[in-house]
Amino acid sequence: MESAHTPEKVLVTSAWPYINVTPHLGNLVGSVLSADVAARYYRLQGEDVLMVSGSDTHGTPIEVEAMKEKITPKALTDRNHAKVAELFRRWDASFDNYTSTESPVHREFVQQHMMKIYQNGYIFEKETEMLYCEHDQRFLPDRFVEGHCPHCDYEHARGDQCDRCGRLLEPTTLNEPYCIICHNTPVIKKTKHWYIDLSKFAEPLCKFLEENRQISSNAKAFSLNWIKEGLKPRAVTRDVGWGIPAPFPGAEGKTIYVWVEAVLGYVSATIEQCQRMGEPERWREFWFNKNAKTLYFVGKDNIPFHTIILPALLLASGENYNLPWNVSATEFLQFKGEKASKSRKIGIWIDEALEMFPVDYWRFFLIATRPETKDSDFTWEVFTSKINADLNDTYGNFIHRTLTFINSKFNGEVPAATKLDADNEGILKTIREKVEAISSDLEAARLQSAANTLISLSRVGNQYLNEKEPWKLLKTDPAKAGTIFYVAAQIVKALAVASAPFMPSRADELWHTLGLSGKVTRWDEAVTPLEAGHKVGKPQPLFHKIDADAKALDDLLQKNREEKSKAA
Repeated sequence: MESAHTPEKVLVTSAWPYINVTPHLGNLVGSVLSADVAARYYRLQGEDVLMVSGSDTHGTPIEVEAMKEKITPKALTDRNHAKVAELFRRWDASFDNYTSTESPVHREFVQQHMMKIYQNGYIFEKETEMLYCEHDQRFLPDRFVEGHCPHCDYEHARGDQCDRCGRLLEPTTLNEPYCIICHNTPVIKKTKHWYIDLSKFAEPLCKFLEENRQISSNAKAFSLNWIKEGLKPRAVTRDVGWGIPAPFPGAEGKTIYVWVEAVLGYVSATIEQCQRMGEPERWREFWFNKNAKTLYFVGKDNIPFHTIILPALLLASGENYNLPWNVSATEFLQFKGEKASKSRKIGIWIDEALEMFPVDYWRFFLIATRPETKDSDFTWEVFTSKINADLNDTYGNFIHRTLTFINSKFNGEVPAATKLDADNEGILKTIREKVEAISSDLEAARLQSAANTLISLSRVGNQYLNEKEPWKLLKTDPAKAGTIFYVAAQIVKALAVASAPFMPSRADELWHTLGLSGKVTRWDEAVTPLEAGHKVGKPQPLFHKIDADAKALDDLLQKNREEKSKAA
Protein backbone atom coordinates (compact mmCIF):
# COMPACT_ATOMS: atom_id res chain seq x y z
CA MET A 1 0.00 0.00 0.00
CA GLU A 2 1.36 3.43 -1.02
CA SER A 3 2.07 5.88 1.76
CA ALA A 4 -0.06 9.01 1.87
CA HIS A 5 1.44 12.14 0.31
CA THR A 6 2.86 14.52 2.90
CA PRO A 7 2.09 18.05 1.71
CA GLU A 8 5.11 20.21 1.01
CA LYS A 9 5.11 23.83 2.16
CA VAL A 10 5.19 26.11 -0.89
CA LEU A 11 5.13 29.88 -0.53
CA VAL A 12 4.37 31.55 -3.87
CA THR A 13 4.96 35.29 -4.13
CA SER A 14 4.74 37.98 -6.78
CA ALA A 15 6.47 41.35 -6.87
CA TRP A 16 4.51 44.01 -5.02
CA PRO A 17 3.14 46.46 -7.59
CA TYR A 18 3.67 50.15 -7.03
CA ILE A 19 0.15 51.36 -6.49
CA ASN A 20 0.55 54.78 -8.10
CA VAL A 21 -0.75 53.40 -11.42
CA THR A 22 -2.79 50.44 -12.69
CA PRO A 23 -0.53 47.57 -13.86
CA HIS A 24 -0.22 46.87 -17.58
CA LEU A 25 -0.01 43.43 -19.21
CA GLY A 26 3.78 43.32 -18.90
CA ASN A 27 3.60 43.97 -15.15
CA LEU A 28 0.97 41.25 -14.81
CA VAL A 29 2.66 38.43 -16.71
CA GLY A 30 5.99 38.90 -14.93
CA SER A 31 4.53 38.74 -11.46
CA VAL A 32 0.93 38.07 -10.44
CA LEU A 33 -0.17 35.90 -13.38
CA SER A 34 2.95 33.74 -13.36
CA ALA A 35 2.69 33.31 -9.59
CA ASP A 36 -0.96 32.34 -9.87
CA VAL A 37 -0.23 29.62 -12.44
CA ALA A 38 2.42 28.17 -10.13
CA ALA A 39 0.23 28.39 -7.01
CA ARG A 40 -2.70 26.70 -8.75
CA TYR A 41 -0.46 23.90 -10.00
CA TYR A 42 1.08 23.20 -6.58
CA ARG A 43 -2.37 23.18 -4.97
CA LEU A 44 -3.51 20.59 -7.52
CA GLN A 45 -0.49 18.53 -6.51
CA GLY A 46 -1.80 18.52 -2.95
CA GLU A 47 0.91 20.78 -1.52
CA ASP A 48 0.35 23.20 1.36
CA VAL A 49 0.41 26.45 -0.61
CA LEU A 50 0.23 30.09 0.40
CA MET A 51 0.19 32.76 -2.31
CA VAL A 52 0.92 36.24 -0.98
CA SER A 53 1.71 39.71 -2.20
CA GLY A 54 0.35 43.20 -1.79
CA SER A 55 0.28 46.79 -2.89
CA ASP A 56 3.49 48.78 -2.45
CA THR A 57 1.89 51.91 -1.03
CA HIS A 58 4.88 53.89 0.25
CA GLY A 59 7.79 55.80 -1.19
CA THR A 60 8.42 58.55 -3.66
CA PRO A 61 6.29 57.33 -6.63
CA ILE A 62 3.22 57.61 -4.42
CA GLU A 63 4.14 61.04 -3.10
CA VAL A 64 4.82 62.27 -6.63
CA GLU A 65 1.48 61.02 -7.94
CA ALA A 66 -0.43 62.32 -4.92
CA MET A 67 1.09 65.76 -5.49
CA LYS A 68 -0.04 65.69 -9.11
CA GLU A 69 -3.59 64.79 -8.04
CA LYS A 70 -3.55 67.22 -5.11
CA ILE A 71 -4.65 64.53 -2.64
CA THR A 72 -2.94 62.81 0.31
CA PRO A 73 -0.80 59.72 -0.29
CA LYS A 74 -3.17 57.77 1.99
CA ALA A 75 -6.23 58.75 -0.07
CA LEU A 76 -4.40 57.80 -3.28
CA THR A 77 -3.21 54.43 -2.04
CA ASP A 78 -6.50 53.44 -0.41
CA ARG A 79 -8.31 54.14 -3.68
CA ASN A 80 -5.75 52.43 -5.92
CA HIS A 81 -5.26 49.43 -3.64
CA ALA A 82 -8.99 48.67 -3.69
CA LYS A 83 -9.07 49.06 -7.48
CA VAL A 84 -6.04 46.86 -8.17
CA ALA A 85 -7.07 44.17 -5.67
CA GLU A 86 -10.44 43.94 -7.45
CA LEU A 87 -8.74 43.76 -10.85
CA PHE A 88 -6.52 40.91 -9.68
CA ARG A 89 -9.66 39.12 -8.47
CA ARG A 90 -11.19 39.56 -11.94
CA TRP A 91 -8.00 38.12 -13.42
CA ASP A 92 -8.63 35.01 -11.25
CA ALA A 93 -5.50 35.56 -9.18
CA SER A 94 -5.92 33.12 -6.30
CA PHE A 95 -4.15 35.08 -3.55
CA ASP A 96 -4.46 33.76 -0.03
CA ASN A 97 -3.44 37.23 1.09
CA TYR A 98 -3.19 40.32 -1.09
CA THR A 99 -2.38 42.97 1.50
CA SER A 100 -0.60 46.32 1.48
CA THR A 101 2.44 47.94 3.03
CA GLU A 102 0.02 50.06 5.07
CA SER A 103 -0.96 46.93 7.01
CA PRO A 104 -0.25 47.27 10.76
CA VAL A 105 1.24 43.75 10.72
CA HIS A 106 3.67 44.79 8.01
CA ARG A 107 4.63 48.02 9.75
CA GLU A 108 5.34 46.24 13.05
CA PHE A 109 7.31 43.42 11.41
CA VAL A 110 9.48 45.79 9.35
CA GLN A 111 10.38 47.92 12.37
CA GLN A 112 11.20 44.86 14.51
CA HIS A 113 13.24 43.21 11.74
CA MET A 114 15.24 46.37 10.99
CA MET A 115 16.00 46.82 14.70
CA LYS A 116 17.36 43.26 14.86
CA ILE A 117 19.71 44.08 11.98
CA TYR A 118 20.71 47.32 13.71
CA GLN A 119 21.36 45.52 16.99
CA ASN A 120 23.44 42.92 15.14
CA GLY A 121 25.75 45.71 14.01
CA TYR A 122 25.02 45.68 10.28
CA ILE A 123 23.34 49.10 10.15
CA PHE A 124 25.28 52.29 10.78
CA GLU A 125 24.57 56.01 10.45
CA LYS A 126 26.61 58.53 8.54
CA GLU A 127 26.34 62.01 7.20
CA THR A 128 25.99 62.02 3.45
CA GLU A 129 25.42 64.37 0.57
CA MET A 130 22.04 64.32 -1.12
CA LEU A 131 20.39 66.32 -3.85
CA TYR A 132 18.25 69.14 -2.48
CA CYS A 133 15.76 71.31 -4.33
CA GLU A 134 16.03 74.88 -3.06
CA HIS A 135 12.83 75.85 -4.88
CA ASP A 136 10.69 73.16 -3.20
CA GLN A 137 12.83 73.07 -0.03
CA ARG A 138 13.12 69.31 0.13
CA PHE A 139 15.62 66.52 -0.39
CA LEU A 140 15.19 64.59 -3.65
CA PRO A 141 15.44 60.84 -3.05
CA ASP A 142 14.62 58.17 -5.63
CA ARG A 143 11.87 59.27 -7.97
CA PHE A 144 11.88 62.92 -7.01
CA VAL A 145 14.88 63.28 -9.28
CA GLU A 146 15.71 62.17 -12.83
CA GLY A 147 18.72 62.61 -15.08
CA HIS A 148 21.20 60.80 -17.31
CA CYS A 149 22.32 57.33 -16.19
CA PRO A 150 26.06 57.33 -15.37
CA HIS A 151 26.40 53.84 -16.87
CA CYS A 152 24.39 53.86 -20.12
CA ASP A 153 23.52 57.58 -20.49
CA TYR A 154 19.78 56.88 -20.59
CA GLU A 155 18.27 60.35 -20.26
CA HIS A 156 15.29 59.38 -18.08
CA ALA A 157 17.07 57.42 -15.35
CA ARG A 158 15.49 57.77 -11.92
CA GLY A 159 17.33 58.47 -8.71
CA ASP A 160 17.04 54.84 -7.58
CA GLN A 161 17.34 52.81 -10.79
CA CYS A 162 17.89 53.02 -14.53
CA ASP A 163 15.12 51.34 -16.49
CA ARG A 164 17.36 50.81 -19.51
CA CYS A 165 20.38 49.03 -18.02
CA GLY A 166 18.79 47.90 -14.75
CA ARG A 167 21.53 49.34 -12.52
CA LEU A 168 20.61 50.50 -9.03
CA LEU A 169 21.58 54.13 -8.61
CA GLU A 170 21.95 56.88 -6.04
CA PRO A 171 20.51 60.31 -6.90
CA THR A 172 23.91 62.01 -6.64
CA THR A 173 25.37 59.75 -9.34
CA LEU A 174 22.96 61.03 -12.02
CA ASN A 175 24.34 63.32 -14.69
CA GLU A 176 22.34 66.49 -15.43
CA PRO A 177 19.85 65.85 -12.60
CA TYR A 178 16.59 67.78 -12.27
CA CYS A 179 13.77 67.93 -9.73
CA ILE A 180 10.68 66.21 -11.14
CA ILE A 181 8.38 68.66 -9.32
CA CYS A 182 9.74 71.98 -10.61
CA HIS A 183 12.42 70.79 -13.11
CA ASN A 184 15.05 73.01 -11.51
CA THR A 185 18.61 71.79 -11.05
CA PRO A 186 19.15 70.67 -7.43
CA VAL A 187 22.11 71.45 -5.20
CA ILE A 188 24.04 69.05 -2.99
CA LYS A 189 23.30 69.29 0.72
CA LYS A 190 24.33 67.22 3.75
CA THR A 191 21.88 64.96 5.59
CA LYS A 192 22.15 61.94 7.90
CA HIS A 193 21.07 58.45 6.87
CA TRP A 194 21.26 54.87 8.08
CA TYR A 195 22.97 52.25 5.91
CA ILE A 196 23.18 48.47 5.76
CA ASP A 197 26.68 47.18 5.05
CA LEU A 198 25.92 44.76 2.21
CA SER A 199 29.62 43.92 1.78
CA LYS A 200 29.44 41.81 4.96
CA PHE A 201 27.15 39.40 3.06
CA ALA A 202 29.08 39.03 -0.20
CA GLU A 203 30.40 35.57 0.67
CA PRO A 204 27.13 33.96 1.89
CA LEU A 205 25.23 35.57 -1.01
CA CYS A 206 27.68 34.14 -3.55
CA LYS A 207 27.38 30.72 -1.89
CA PHE A 208 23.57 30.92 -1.93
CA LEU A 209 23.47 31.85 -5.62
CA GLU A 210 26.10 29.37 -6.78
CA GLU A 211 24.42 26.47 -4.95
CA ASN A 212 20.89 27.36 -6.08
CA ARG A 213 19.91 25.14 -9.01
CA GLN A 214 16.51 26.69 -9.63
CA ILE A 215 17.28 30.37 -10.22
CA SER A 216 17.57 31.03 -13.94
CA SER A 217 21.03 31.36 -15.44
CA ASN A 218 20.43 34.95 -16.55
CA ALA A 219 19.26 36.05 -13.08
CA LYS A 220 22.14 34.17 -11.43
CA ALA A 221 24.82 35.62 -13.73
CA PHE A 222 23.46 39.15 -13.34
CA SER A 223 23.43 38.83 -9.54
CA LEU A 224 26.87 37.25 -9.18
CA ASN A 225 28.36 39.92 -11.42
CA TRP A 226 26.72 42.58 -9.28
CA ILE A 227 28.33 41.07 -6.15
CA LYS A 228 31.74 40.69 -7.81
CA GLU A 229 31.74 44.38 -8.76
CA GLY A 230 31.66 45.04 -5.01
CA LEU A 231 28.69 45.42 -2.71
CA LYS A 232 28.53 48.86 -1.17
CA PRO A 233 26.62 50.08 1.89
CA ARG A 234 23.08 50.95 0.87
CA ALA A 235 20.81 53.45 2.55
CA VAL A 236 17.84 51.97 4.40
CA THR A 237 16.29 55.33 5.28
CA ARG A 238 14.87 58.15 3.18
CA ASP A 239 13.98 61.81 3.72
CA VAL A 240 10.32 61.33 2.86
CA GLY A 241 7.27 61.60 5.07
CA TRP A 242 5.14 58.85 3.55
CA GLY A 243 6.34 55.47 4.79
CA ILE A 244 7.19 53.41 7.84
CA PRO A 245 9.02 55.48 10.48
CA ALA A 246 12.62 54.36 10.91
CA PRO A 247 13.01 52.74 14.37
CA PHE A 248 16.71 53.54 14.91
CA PRO A 249 17.79 55.85 17.74
CA GLY A 250 18.11 59.39 16.42
CA ALA A 251 16.25 58.64 13.17
CA GLU A 252 13.21 60.77 13.92
CA GLY A 253 11.64 62.15 10.73
CA LYS A 254 13.18 59.43 8.57
CA THR A 255 11.26 56.56 6.95
CA ILE A 256 12.41 53.12 5.82
CA TYR A 257 13.51 52.97 2.19
CA VAL A 258 10.55 51.59 0.26
CA TRP A 259 12.36 48.70 -1.39
CA VAL A 260 13.75 47.49 1.91
CA GLU A 261 10.31 47.32 3.47
CA ALA A 262 8.53 46.03 0.34
CA VAL A 263 10.64 42.87 0.05
CA LEU A 264 10.16 42.21 3.76
CA GLY A 265 6.45 42.24 2.93
CA TYR A 266 6.68 38.63 1.77
CA VAL A 267 7.32 37.65 5.37
CA SER A 268 4.78 40.02 6.91
CA ALA A 269 2.07 38.96 4.43
CA THR A 270 2.64 35.34 5.47
CA ILE A 271 2.45 36.30 9.15
CA GLU A 272 -0.74 38.28 8.54
CA GLN A 273 -2.43 35.41 6.70
CA CYS A 274 -1.55 32.87 9.38
CA GLN A 275 -2.90 35.22 12.05
CA ARG A 276 -6.16 35.46 10.09
CA MET A 277 -6.31 31.67 9.95
CA GLY A 278 -6.01 31.52 13.74
CA GLU A 279 -2.55 29.88 13.51
CA PRO A 280 -0.20 32.76 14.38
CA GLU A 281 2.95 30.61 14.50
CA ARG A 282 2.29 28.71 11.27
CA TRP A 283 4.17 31.28 9.17
CA ARG A 284 7.40 29.84 10.53
CA GLU A 285 6.75 26.58 8.68
CA PHE A 286 7.10 28.47 5.39
CA TRP A 287 10.10 30.59 6.40
CA PHE A 288 12.22 28.31 8.59
CA ASN A 289 11.35 24.73 7.58
CA LYS A 290 14.22 23.77 5.27
CA ASN A 291 11.97 21.53 3.19
CA ALA A 292 9.71 24.47 2.32
CA LYS A 293 9.99 26.21 -1.04
CA THR A 294 9.74 29.97 -1.55
CA LEU A 295 9.03 31.05 -5.12
CA TYR A 296 9.32 34.63 -6.34
CA PHE A 297 7.91 35.84 -9.66
CA VAL A 298 9.30 39.20 -10.77
CA GLY A 299 10.30 41.26 -13.79
CA LYS A 300 13.99 41.42 -14.68
CA ASP A 301 14.29 44.94 -13.27
CA ASN A 302 13.51 43.47 -9.85
CA ILE A 303 16.15 40.72 -9.91
CA PRO A 304 18.73 42.29 -7.52
CA PHE A 305 16.08 43.10 -4.92
CA HIS A 306 15.16 39.41 -4.69
CA THR A 307 18.55 37.74 -5.19
CA ILE A 308 20.68 40.18 -3.16
CA ILE A 309 18.72 42.74 -1.10
CA LEU A 310 16.09 40.37 0.36
CA PRO A 311 18.56 37.53 1.12
CA ALA A 312 20.92 40.04 2.76
CA LEU A 313 18.11 41.41 4.94
CA LEU A 314 17.15 37.87 5.98
CA LEU A 315 20.75 36.88 6.72
CA ALA A 316 21.38 40.10 8.65
CA SER A 317 18.60 39.31 11.12
CA GLY A 318 20.70 36.47 12.52
CA GLU A 319 17.76 34.09 12.20
CA ASN A 320 17.82 31.06 9.96
CA TYR A 321 15.32 32.24 7.34
CA ASN A 322 14.82 30.30 4.13
CA LEU A 323 16.46 32.13 1.25
CA PRO A 324 14.65 32.16 -2.12
CA TRP A 325 14.24 28.68 -3.60
CA ASN A 326 13.58 30.21 -6.99
CA VAL A 327 13.44 33.69 -8.44
CA SER A 328 11.72 33.48 -11.81
CA ALA A 329 12.37 36.70 -13.68
CA THR A 330 10.76 37.58 -16.98
CA GLU A 331 12.17 39.91 -19.58
CA PHE A 332 10.07 42.88 -20.68
CA LEU A 333 6.83 42.74 -22.63
CA GLN A 334 7.00 45.69 -24.98
CA PHE A 335 4.35 47.33 -27.12
CA LYS A 336 5.23 48.36 -30.67
CA GLY A 337 8.87 47.98 -29.69
CA GLU A 338 8.62 50.41 -26.77
CA LYS A 339 8.06 50.36 -23.03
CA ALA A 340 4.49 50.83 -21.87
CA SER A 341 3.56 54.48 -21.33
CA LYS A 342 0.07 55.58 -20.38
CA SER A 343 0.73 59.22 -21.27
CA ARG A 344 1.88 58.22 -24.78
CA LYS A 345 -0.92 55.64 -25.08
CA ILE A 346 1.54 52.77 -25.57
CA GLY A 347 0.53 49.47 -23.97
CA ILE A 348 -2.57 47.77 -22.66
CA TRP A 349 -3.58 48.06 -19.01
CA ILE A 350 -5.13 45.14 -17.16
CA ASP A 351 -8.53 46.80 -16.80
CA GLU A 352 -8.63 47.63 -20.53
CA ALA A 353 -7.77 44.07 -21.52
CA LEU A 354 -10.77 42.62 -19.69
CA GLU A 355 -13.08 45.10 -21.42
CA MET A 356 -12.11 43.55 -24.76
CA PHE A 357 -11.85 39.78 -24.24
CA PRO A 358 -12.58 37.19 -21.52
CA VAL A 359 -9.93 36.67 -18.88
CA ASP A 360 -8.90 33.17 -19.99
CA TYR A 361 -8.08 34.40 -23.50
CA TRP A 362 -5.58 36.79 -21.92
CA ARG A 363 -4.27 34.39 -19.28
CA PHE A 364 -3.45 31.75 -21.88
CA PHE A 365 -1.96 34.20 -24.35
CA LEU A 366 0.29 35.93 -21.82
CA ILE A 367 1.66 32.66 -20.42
CA ALA A 368 2.05 31.03 -23.86
CA THR A 369 4.10 34.05 -25.01
CA ARG A 370 5.72 34.80 -21.63
CA PRO A 371 9.02 36.64 -22.24
CA GLU A 372 11.26 34.18 -20.43
CA THR A 373 14.58 34.52 -22.28
CA LYS A 374 14.28 37.79 -24.20
CA ASP A 375 12.06 40.85 -24.47
CA SER A 376 8.93 40.21 -26.51
CA ASP A 377 6.66 42.56 -28.40
CA PHE A 378 2.89 42.52 -28.05
CA THR A 379 1.02 42.74 -31.34
CA TRP A 380 -2.63 42.14 -32.11
CA GLU A 381 -1.53 39.81 -34.91
CA VAL A 382 0.25 37.48 -32.48
CA PHE A 383 -2.64 37.70 -30.02
CA THR A 384 -5.34 36.80 -32.55
CA SER A 385 -3.18 34.03 -34.01
CA LYS A 386 -2.68 32.37 -30.61
CA ILE A 387 -6.38 32.62 -29.73
CA ASN A 388 -7.72 31.58 -33.12
CA ALA A 389 -5.19 28.89 -34.03
CA ASP A 390 -4.37 27.46 -30.60
CA LEU A 391 -7.44 27.94 -28.42
CA ASN A 392 -10.26 27.92 -30.96
CA ASP A 393 -9.09 25.78 -33.90
CA THR A 394 -6.92 23.28 -32.00
CA TYR A 395 -7.87 23.04 -28.31
CA GLY A 396 -11.54 24.03 -28.54
CA ASN A 397 -12.15 22.22 -31.82
CA PHE A 398 -10.81 18.90 -30.56
CA ILE A 399 -12.87 19.03 -27.37
CA HIS A 400 -16.04 20.07 -29.18
CA ARG A 401 -15.85 17.46 -31.92
CA THR A 402 -15.06 14.67 -29.41
CA LEU A 403 -17.87 15.47 -26.98
CA THR A 404 -20.37 16.26 -29.76
CA PHE A 405 -19.69 12.89 -31.38
CA ILE A 406 -20.02 10.99 -28.09
CA ASN A 407 -23.34 12.73 -27.51
CA SER A 408 -24.73 12.09 -30.98
CA LYS A 409 -23.45 8.56 -31.59
CA PHE A 410 -22.96 7.04 -28.12
CA ASN A 411 -25.92 8.52 -26.22
CA GLY A 412 -23.58 10.84 -24.30
CA GLU A 413 -21.76 7.92 -22.70
CA VAL A 414 -18.03 7.27 -22.90
CA PRO A 415 -17.79 4.14 -25.06
CA ALA A 416 -15.96 1.03 -23.96
CA ALA A 417 -12.38 0.36 -25.03
CA THR A 418 -12.79 -3.12 -26.45
CA LYS A 419 -10.20 -2.91 -29.22
CA LEU A 420 -7.16 -1.15 -27.74
CA ASP A 421 -4.35 -1.66 -30.24
CA ALA A 422 -0.77 -0.40 -30.22
CA ASP A 423 -1.79 2.96 -31.72
CA ASN A 424 -4.41 3.54 -29.04
CA GLU A 425 -2.03 2.49 -26.27
CA GLY A 426 0.51 4.87 -27.77
CA ILE A 427 -1.92 7.78 -27.49
CA LEU A 428 -2.72 6.90 -23.86
CA LYS A 429 1.02 6.85 -23.18
CA THR A 430 1.39 10.22 -24.92
CA ILE A 431 -1.26 11.69 -22.59
CA ARG A 432 0.79 10.63 -19.58
CA GLU A 433 4.01 11.96 -21.12
CA LYS A 434 2.48 15.33 -22.04
CA VAL A 435 0.95 15.78 -18.57
CA GLU A 436 4.29 14.91 -17.01
CA ALA A 437 6.08 17.37 -19.32
CA ILE A 438 3.65 20.15 -18.31
CA SER A 439 4.26 19.26 -14.67
CA SER A 440 8.05 19.35 -15.08
CA ASP A 441 7.92 22.66 -16.91
CA LEU A 442 5.71 24.26 -14.25
CA GLU A 443 8.03 23.12 -11.47
CA ALA A 444 11.00 24.57 -13.36
CA ALA A 445 9.09 27.84 -13.99
CA ARG A 446 9.12 27.21 -17.74
CA LEU A 447 5.55 28.42 -17.95
CA GLN A 448 5.60 29.28 -21.64
CA SER A 449 6.64 25.76 -22.56
CA ALA A 450 4.00 24.29 -20.25
CA ALA A 451 1.19 26.30 -21.88
CA ASN A 452 2.29 25.34 -25.37
CA THR A 453 2.59 21.67 -24.42
CA LEU A 454 -1.05 21.87 -23.33
CA ILE A 455 -1.97 22.91 -26.87
CA SER A 456 0.25 20.20 -28.34
CA LEU A 457 -1.77 17.60 -26.42
CA SER A 458 -4.98 18.83 -28.08
CA ARG A 459 -3.12 18.82 -31.40
CA VAL A 460 -2.30 15.15 -30.81
CA GLY A 461 -6.03 14.56 -30.29
CA ASN A 462 -7.00 16.25 -33.55
CA GLN A 463 -4.36 14.33 -35.52
CA TYR A 464 -5.49 11.07 -33.92
CA LEU A 465 -9.12 11.61 -34.94
CA ASN A 466 -8.14 12.74 -38.44
CA GLU A 467 -5.97 9.67 -38.99
CA LYS A 468 -8.37 7.12 -37.50
CA GLU A 469 -11.58 8.60 -39.03
CA PRO A 470 -13.81 6.83 -36.47
CA TRP A 471 -16.97 8.25 -38.08
CA LYS A 472 -16.30 5.96 -41.06
CA LEU A 473 -15.96 2.93 -38.76
CA LEU A 474 -19.35 3.33 -37.08
CA LYS A 475 -21.12 1.01 -39.54
CA THR A 476 -18.29 -1.43 -40.29
CA ASP A 477 -16.61 -1.71 -36.86
CA PRO A 478 -18.52 0.20 -34.13
CA ALA A 479 -16.39 -1.35 -31.36
CA LYS A 480 -13.23 0.06 -32.93
CA ALA A 481 -14.90 3.47 -33.40
CA GLY A 482 -15.97 3.37 -29.75
CA THR A 483 -12.44 2.60 -28.63
CA ILE A 484 -11.12 5.61 -30.53
CA PHE A 485 -13.62 7.90 -28.82
CA TYR A 486 -12.83 6.30 -25.46
CA VAL A 487 -9.19 7.34 -26.00
CA ALA A 488 -10.23 10.81 -27.24
CA ALA A 489 -12.34 11.28 -24.10
CA GLN A 490 -9.25 10.61 -21.97
CA ILE A 491 -7.42 13.39 -23.80
CA VAL A 492 -10.32 15.74 -23.08
CA LYS A 493 -10.19 14.93 -19.38
CA ALA A 494 -6.42 15.43 -19.29
CA LEU A 495 -6.89 18.81 -20.99
CA ALA A 496 -9.51 19.83 -18.41
CA VAL A 497 -7.11 19.19 -15.53
CA ALA A 498 -3.91 20.47 -17.17
CA SER A 499 -5.71 23.67 -18.22
CA ALA A 500 -6.63 24.58 -14.65
CA PRO A 501 -3.46 26.54 -13.77
CA PHE A 502 -3.67 28.57 -16.97
CA MET A 503 -7.41 28.93 -17.67
CA PRO A 504 -9.23 28.11 -14.43
CA SER A 505 -12.68 29.26 -15.57
CA ARG A 506 -12.60 27.31 -18.83
CA ALA A 507 -11.11 24.29 -17.06
CA ASP A 508 -13.96 24.17 -14.55
CA GLU A 509 -16.50 24.70 -17.34
CA LEU A 510 -15.03 21.75 -19.25
CA TRP A 511 -14.90 19.67 -16.05
CA HIS A 512 -18.61 20.30 -15.56
CA THR A 513 -19.36 19.44 -19.21
CA LEU A 514 -17.56 16.13 -18.67
CA GLY A 515 -20.19 15.32 -16.06
CA LEU A 516 -17.71 15.54 -13.18
CA SER A 517 -18.73 17.07 -9.87
CA GLY A 518 -17.26 20.19 -8.28
CA LYS A 519 -14.12 21.67 -9.77
CA VAL A 520 -10.71 20.45 -10.84
CA THR A 521 -8.94 19.74 -7.54
CA ARG A 522 -6.25 17.09 -8.19
CA TRP A 523 -3.48 16.97 -10.77
CA ASP A 524 -3.43 13.16 -10.88
CA GLU A 525 -7.02 13.25 -12.21
CA ALA A 526 -5.43 14.19 -15.57
CA VAL A 527 -4.34 10.57 -16.02
CA THR A 528 -7.22 8.91 -14.15
CA PRO A 529 -9.43 7.49 -16.95
CA LEU A 530 -13.07 8.30 -17.51
CA GLU A 531 -14.79 4.94 -17.22
CA ALA A 532 -16.85 3.39 -19.99
CA GLY A 533 -20.48 4.39 -19.58
CA HIS A 534 -19.66 7.68 -17.86
CA LYS A 535 -22.20 10.29 -18.94
CA VAL A 536 -20.90 13.53 -20.43
CA GLY A 537 -22.83 16.70 -21.18
CA LYS A 538 -23.37 18.51 -24.45
CA PRO A 539 -20.50 20.87 -25.17
CA GLN A 540 -20.75 24.60 -25.68
CA PRO A 541 -17.90 26.37 -27.52
CA LEU A 542 -15.18 27.21 -25.01
CA PHE A 543 -13.70 29.91 -27.25
CA HIS A 544 -14.77 32.01 -30.19
CA LYS A 545 -12.68 33.15 -33.10
CA ILE A 546 -11.56 36.78 -33.05
CA ASP A 547 -12.82 38.12 -36.36
CA ALA A 548 -11.07 41.49 -36.38
CA ASP A 549 -7.79 42.80 -37.71
CA ALA A 550 -5.16 44.76 -35.81
CA LYS A 551 -6.53 48.15 -36.86
CA ALA A 552 -10.05 47.26 -35.74
CA LEU A 553 -8.74 46.10 -32.35
CA ASP A 554 -6.64 49.24 -31.94
CA ASP A 555 -9.69 51.31 -32.80
CA LEU A 556 -11.78 49.39 -30.25
CA LEU A 557 -9.14 49.96 -27.56
CA GLN A 558 -9.02 53.66 -28.36
CA LYS A 559 -12.83 53.94 -28.38
CA ASN A 560 -13.03 52.28 -24.95
CA ARG A 561 -10.41 54.72 -23.63
CA GLU A 562 -12.29 57.72 -24.95
CA GLU A 563 -15.59 56.53 -23.45
CA LYS A 564 -13.92 55.91 -20.09
CA SER A 565 -12.29 59.34 -20.22
CA LYS A 566 -15.65 61.00 -20.88
CA ALA A 567 -17.29 59.08 -18.03
CA ALA A 568 -14.53 60.18 -15.67
